[in-house]
Amino acid sequence: MPPFIAPAFRRTTRSATALMLLVMALAYGLNGQTTTPPVRLSPPPGVEVDSTGIPRDHYFTLATAATKVRQQYPFATPAPATVPNGVTLHRDEVYRTILSRRLHMDICTPAQRPPAAAPGVILIHGGGWRSGDKSMELPMALQLAARGYVAATVEYRLSPEALYPAAVLDLKAAVRWLRAHARAYGMDTSRIAVYGCSSGGHLASLLGVTNGVPAYEEGDDLQWSSSVQAVVDIDGPLDLTHPEESGKDSIPSMPSSAKRWLGSTYADAPGLWQQASPAFHLHKGMPPMLFVNSSLPRYHVGRDAAVDTMTAYGIHHEIHTIPDTPHPFWLFLPWQTDVIRYVAGFLERVFMR
Repeated sequence: MPPFIAPAFRRTTRSATALMLLVMALAYGLNGQTTTPPVRLSPPPGVEVDSTGIPRDHYFTLATAATKVRQQYPFATPAPATVPNGVTLHRDEVYRTILSRRLHMDICTPAQRPPAAAPGVILIHGGGWRSGDKSMELPMALQLAARGYVAATVEYRLSPEALYPAAVLDLKAAVRWLRAHARAYGMDTSRIAVYGCSSGGHLASLLGVTNGVPAYEEGDDLQWSSSVQAVVDIDGPLDLTHPEESGKDSIPSMPSSAKRWLGSTYADAPGLWQQASPAFHLHKGMPPMLFVNSSLPRYHVGRDAAVDTMTAYGIHHEIHTIPDTPHPFWLFLPWQTDVIRYVAGFLERVFMR
């Protein structure tokens, strides 16, 4: 994309967002119903293929995160995934099938259905768009279900398997599937939030700011909306073009996680990096947003500018910073207790008012 076009895309209007996606669709083949994100013919170096034929990168797991976190915070304990009394766990529901590849979600519901349908929350794990799995967000999903929400933690395709925009297409398909099956789980289709951590927080924000954009719709249940009514971003970047993210690819043999996911460096494809950045899709119709951050600035690049835009448009937003925390704080006690409190309070204010 010519560099002189890019500044126009910073206009925070719905028409600017649509124009940007139209131009980039022509450039990158993102064309709605027929979008086919690049699928890797072979896994990247160092990535194992599991027994089902799916490439898995073990760069970020609960075990690797715990080992790293405990070096500085020996008291940290992984949050338990014990099913609380009053919660039912529905494991491995298939929400999307691409050829022979099945994508699953775990759905946590109140065991006793309330008189009115419950709000829904879709949880997106982190891992640099390349690693992690849905089980990492199960403790949070169980806690939300114990507070009366229908909470689903979702599997989606990662960069060893398929490049951008595959993850976005999968997650929007997950929202549509939940709406299509809302009655089975007692969920209110008019109140759905998306919650994500690290790269999952980036994806949650991207889902929220691209509500109703046809270019990101593909697959089944297209009669249902993939729009979400609230966003929770836990330490996820909003602007991938910021030097904290885009400046990591100085050594070709050591590609950044974003380059692995997008397939190109920022220098080679700046328009693609803009397209994948929530900061370039801000508009006055975007949903309320909650940011919960560590004190590490690189994980909230683009947040302050987004907050300025939301303030100008009168969009509800909240920011909470938990001091002296490692990046994956949300996975561990004692910090997850604070995260639950912030998230539950935000959702109550947004959905119950």
